[in-house]
Amino acid sequence: MKGAGTSKVLARARRGAAWALLAILASACTVGPDFARPEPPATKAYTRESGSTLSPADAAAFEQHVAPGKKPAPEWWKEFRSPDLDQVIDRAVAANRTLAAARSTLAQAREAVTAAEGALYPQADFAASAGAQQYGAAFLGTTQLPPAFGFLSLGPTVSYALDVFGGTKRRIEGAEALAAYQAYQLEAAVLVLTGNVVGQAIAIASIRAQIKAVQDILEGDEQNLELVRAARAAGAVSDVDVLSAESQLANDRTLLPPLRQQESVARHALAILAGKAPADWSPPEFELAQLTLPGELPLSLPSELIHERPDIMAAEAQLHAASAAVGVATANLYPQITLTGGLSQQALDAGHLFTAAATAWSVIGGLTAPIFHGGELEAERRAAVEAYKSSLAQYEETVLQAFGQVADVLRALAHDAEQLAAQKHAVESAGASLRLTRVSYSAGSTGILLVLDAERLYAQARLGYARADAQRYDDTARLFLALGGAVLAGNGAPAN
Repeated sequence: MKGAGTSKVLARARRGAAWALLAILASACTVGPDFARPEPPATKAYTRESGSTLSPADAAAFEQHVAPGKKPAPEWWKEFRSPDLDQVIDRAVAANRTLAAARSTLAQAREAVTAAEGALYPQADFAASAGAQQYGAAFLGTTQLPPAFGFLSLGPTVSYALDVFGGTKRRIEGAEALAAYQAYQLEAAVLVLTGNVVGQAIAIASIRAQIKAVQDILEGDEQNLELVRAARAAGAVSDVDVLSAESQLANDRTLLPPLRQQESVARHALAILAGKAPADWSPPEFELAQLTLPGELPLSLPSELIHERPDIMAAEAQLHAASAAVGVATANLYPQITLTGGLSQQALDAGHLFTAAATAWSVIGGLTAPIFHGGELEAERRAAVEAYKSSLAQYEETVLQAFGQVADVLRALAHDAEQLAAQKHAVESAGASLRLTRVSYSAGSTGILLVLDAERLYAQARLGYARADAQRYDDTARLFLALGGAVLAGNGAPAN
């Protein structure tokens, strides 16, 4: 009867423990703040200037306008309609080493999420031990030294940490946010890479246009020298005019080497972006005439830009991770409950293993509640809160910087159009003045200094036009980049 009563007590104790466990699980909650995306900015425009046209009224040939609310095309560089540019970008995206590193970093972050999720499940291990031991006589309360004995133990153990207050869930949430951060970093790397390729291609085209302008100027200098030599042979001018013309030709020739060096640097940079050594691959001969200047430019609304630029989304992901860290620090302030169970075979020698008599098992429930840690846990939570505030400020600064970049590029495009129109008029005026000055010199009505001055102005106008033309292409590409562009399919970035 006594044994039966004891069994009933144990049964009631087990039922009570089970009900207590169910009550704990039912009341489980995830402590700490739930992340909420920051509100979009209230501003409705990027600049105070209104209007969508980016060209002066008298520059119809250079007309560009923005389309508010329109997003950049996924492969934005194709707006320039250059097959050569498309091929170089395809090569760069496939072979660039920076992108390869970013992809591996993203894969590492995603594996960290998987590892963190493992804490949600029971942890099973197999343990085996063997040893020898001898107790002292005083330990057993005898005067005779007991003999030494050996022992063997083997079997599985299972442990499970109950995520009662959501600390594990917050750790997983933080790991997922950091994986999202790496995904947006990869997206940003793709954007930077494509932007650099386009920028170097435009630089090559611009330098080649300037080289062509200098070559045309040198042809004019040679024609002018022939004209002066003919006048000298006729006795109409002195050797001073011949020397002046020769000096002008020599000075203009000095313009070519720096331009050719710049072209070499740009071509080498483009090869490296494409994942090749400069000696192993040469980029196409880009020309501005082979590029199409997009007439309609997308312009995302400010409220949409924050969900389209990868740097802003990366900053938001970091903010999310900081929020999850506050939850982890908060959960550490609450009790931690762990269940552990084991089933093993224990015997003094191998011959008695795997028998009913050698079977042993255990079930242990453990609870650890922080009482006094010298203020460590509270300080860690306060530090996590401050880290969140810091991340929020960095996010807001990233948004402001993005708006500033878009505003700068929009104004640059408007000024580029004005500059290009002015340079076009300058080239036409300087060219007409040079032709008239040469005719006047041939007629003996003008001195050589006026001819040389007209040549100098024409050279400056030609080079200025080539630079202004390329600058407009470059700023157009910068607008696509400032708006966040888009990424290639399959790069691993999360959908916006």
